[in-house]
Amino acid sequence: MNSNISDSHSMTIRKGSEADLPEMLQLFATTIDAVCRKDYTPQQLEAWKSGAENEERWTKVIRDQYVVIALNENKIVGFCTLDQGNYIDLLFVHKDEQQKGIASILYQEIEKEAFRQHEKQLTADVSKTARPFFEKIGFQMVQEQEVNIKGVNLTNYKMIKSFL
Repeated sequence: MNSNISDSHSMTIRKGSEADLPEMLQLFATTIDAVCRKDYTPQQLEAWKSGAENEERWTKVIRDQYVVIALNENKIVGFCTLDQGNYIDLLFVHKDEQQKGIASILYQEIEKEAFRQHEKQLTADVSKTARPFFEKIGFQMVQEQEVNIKGVNLTNYKMIKSFL
């Protein structure tokens, strides 16, 4: 597995803004469809993607969270958000840009911010699809959870990484 970013010279990392929302939502939905389908049923994917319709939630993400965006040639290829300094709310990488190390780069930015805020640990609710990545970067599974979205149950995992 090659974790080098192809054309890494053209990739930029910057903070997200409200102008990024339409592209972030698009990336969120297409990534769930393409990348998570091996781990969840079509019904579960639809329910999960419906989160994109909650405009208020996404506006809050941009307003209240620390949002990091990865750009390649002015196209958003991934994003990660940190809520209250210690909770990774969203981490998504474009379906065509998987396995290039983008998630790791985004995560490093988020971890730096957590350090800046003197946090002792990070937590995340992680999909089946993302769990191996989170384990690789040092998170441990605390518990398996059933989340109900619009009457559909999805399994995810409460994960934690301590910096002590």
